[in-house]
Amino acid sequence: MQVRGKIAFAFMAFLLFVSGCDKKPERMDDYLVEFATLLKEGSSIRFQLDNGQLLIPESNDKIKGEDRQRVILNYTPLEDNRIKVNQVSPIYTGAIEKGYPERYSNDPVKVQSVWVGGGYLNLIIEVEYFERPHTLTLLRDRETTGIDLYLSHSRGSNLPGYPQVMYASFLLNTLRSGYPKESMEPVPFRLFINTHTGMRVFQLELI
Repeated sequence: MQVRGKIAFAFMAFLLFVSGCDKKPERMDDYLVEFATLLKEGSSIRFQLDNGQLLIPESNDKIKGEDRQRVILNYTPLEDNRIKVNQVSPIYTGAIEKGYPERYSNDPVKVQSVWVGGGYLNLIIEVEYFERPHTLTLLRDRETTGIDLYLSHSRGSNLPGYPQVMYASFLLNTLRSGYPKESMEPVPFRLFINTHTGMRVFQLELI
């Protein structure tokens, strides 16, 4: 498990060689893969990285999704914040909801990564998937003096299946309720996730 403030995988270019051919090797484009937020206004599309940087796609063709949808963005940097979009994969985007503990489901997950970035709680987890969608919900315990959040995971009536990676982002803006609007003080909170080895507690901050 890794706790980190950003996910960014950089894949170095590599050369393709054809045996018995004297053709010059070709260099493939470098590309990055990051969590981002899709911003749509009319026909305008932008991607906002979790560091606040805005990226402008050179073409909007085949880019689908709703405004404020969280995505995994595979792109090649160009010039002046313009990018070539290689792939956009929407991921589950939610917010903190009411209903703990009555709505809480504790089907275990395997945690690959948990971090706060871009105002979101971001998760990469592994579940046993068979054929029906699983349910993920982020619930807040209102009975504690601090801020305690619980990841609720239900596999419903699914039978045990095969490992499946799930990605999710939950907007955390409501955690600043009660803070002055101009306050930029970090908001500490605890996140509880039930795993196959028991309940894990993560100490995190909304910055």
